Amino acid sequence: MTKSLKNRPVWNIIIMPLINRSDYKAPLFLQNGHIQSIYPTLFRRFDTGFYERERIFTPDDDFLDIDWSRTGSNKLAIISHGLEGNSHRNYVVGMVKMLNRNGWDALAWNYRSCSGEMNRRLRFYNSGTIDDLEVVIEHAAKIESYKEIVLIGFSMGGNLSLLYLGNKGSRIDSKIVRSVVFSVPCDLKASTRELAKFKNRIYMGRFLKTLHQKIRTKMKLMPGQINDDNYHLIKNFKDYDDRYTAPLHGFNNAEDYWSKCSSNRFIPEIKIPTLIVNARNDPFIADGCYPVNETSDSKCVYLETPRSGGHVGFMQFKRDKSYWSEERTIEFLKC
Repeated sequence: MTKSLKNRPVWNIIIMPLINRSDYKAPLFLQNGHIQSIYPTLFRRFDTGFYERERIFTPDDDFLDIDWSRTGSNKLAIISHGLEGNSHRNYVVGMVKMLNRNGWDALAWNYRSCSGEMNRRLRFYNSGTIDDLEVVIEHAAKIESYKEIVLIGFSMGGNLSLLYLGNKGSRIDSKIVRSVVFSVPCDLKASTRELAKFKNRIYMGRFLKTLHQKIRTKMKLMPGQINDDNYHLIKNFKDYDDRYTAPLHGFNNAEDYWSKCSSNRFIPEIKIPTLIVNARNDPFIADGCYPVNETSDSKCVYLETPRSGGHVGFMQFKRDKSYWSEERTIEFLKC
């Protein structure tokens, strides 16, 4: 059973390779996990005119839109966004800018239906679509000038990255040398239950609303193949995943999907240096998402659990507008 970290004092945690002394400290007036999760969405802004978009195609005749930010480096970071996010989200762009300043090219990819244009197939994306991540990685790895590739993921993108690395194990492309992930729902069932709680109703409502909009767009493009009858009865991800995610992506039901696509059980198979950063006041994730047992025997995977940070928060107020998560990434990549 995964050990609980959610409310555990920092000084009692001595399991390695758990990083038991995170140096992240939230601003004094932004201590609450909900505030830390919401504040960057409301108040952090970037211009994304520097992106160069490229469309690549999948084996099933669909497409993925990827956004490049190049510096002429021989090192590349591939960034995976969170649920209902995209390459233009502030947490992605902030990371891209930090990587560029430190001599890395960056590739931020958009999941199917997330780039501003609906994808061609009935399927969307989910926490286990590592086939699409592999398409992006293989496309980038073919570029001979890149000698090193790292994977960076946020929330669902973190789960995707860990799942991919664990599935590949020792068969991973030799160009992929490190990975850093933040706010990862490593246990999808536990995270789903947490998000279904009354305290998280704002987040759940927002996710279900944007997902509904995409379903309605699909209904126009593919009449008769999908519908939103009684969508108002869907109140949480259990309902949504049973009705849409599982059947559209080949799972028996929501439980089957969560079991097969939770990254925690694949963590022991990861063979490259990997850092997982999950704040203990993250409102999106529960105790099962702090993989202490899975990392304690690993020689490659490190778990850092700052007391604070929220969900993909980790803000700080610096002149260069950088966040702690971005600085921590560069620090780990230089190890």
